[in-house]
Amino acid sequence: MLVSHPAFREIFPWLAAILGLCLGSFYSVCAHRYQTGASIVRPGSHCPACKTPLSALELVPVVSWLFLRGRCRSCGARIPVLYPALELISGLWAYLAALKFGPSPLFLFLMIMGGLYITASMIDLDSFILPNRLTYPAAVLAVAGAAFLPHVDLGGALIGAGVGYALFWGLAKAYLAAKGVDGLGGGDVKLMLSIGALVGWRGLSFAVLMGSLAALIASPIFLRSGGGEKNSIPIPFGPFLCFGAMAQALYGPEIQAAIAAI
Repeated sequence: MLVSHPAFREIFPWLAAILGLCLGSFYSVCAHRYQTGASIVRPGSHCPACKTPLSALELVPVVSWLFLRGRCRSCGARIPVLYPALELISGLWAYLAALKFGPSPLFLFLMIMGGLYITASMIDLDSFILPNRLTYPAAVLAVAGAAFLPHVDLGGALIGAGVGYALFWGLAKAYLAAKGVDGLGGGDVKLMLSIGALVGWRGLSFAVLMGSLAALIASPIFLRSGGGEKNSIPIPFGPFLCFGAMAQALYGPEIQAAIAAI
């Protein structure tokens, strides 16, 4: 079979990366149109500012943004760097998942989960919202995906989902009681259902740790964009939790085993 041929398996990660780049462009459309309430089917791809339809060359992931220098060809409106960044992240995720697991049902499952997480992350970065229409299906799929996951069985997925949800629900309530304001949004709590199921209860602490470290590293960027007022800068935690879950799904068991061996 083609998928088992050594030559195909050699080039498969690069084919997956190209697919990931193209899907990243689609994810950005989904994220933008969710926030505007528009259909993801019609109209076709166009500039949000001047509504001019985009040509095929303008839809080439990353390259078109570089060629156009981050601006619309027709009206000159700036195209946020978040769009090509999302395409690159999607391409990298597809490449790494293909490199690790090859052409397999597990690769397909991780591509679906990655698509949900990347789209949700972009929406959260733009509007501080994690939509139920993404977090709930992600939770169901993550539990079902236990059939493919090498380090998580169905029981571990269900326990992980419950522990993840309960942990963040408790943290949200405790922060609200102590500070009088929300520190964790309800979307973050619901997101933990799928993250806990995806990584299992054994991988949950590592996934949350990786997400927290990523948020800490990125916090100066949010601080600068907010003018330096530390107490008034909201940081969307969802994208970093997604990063932690994706890191755990790819390399968590190996990293944890290496740490345990030290």
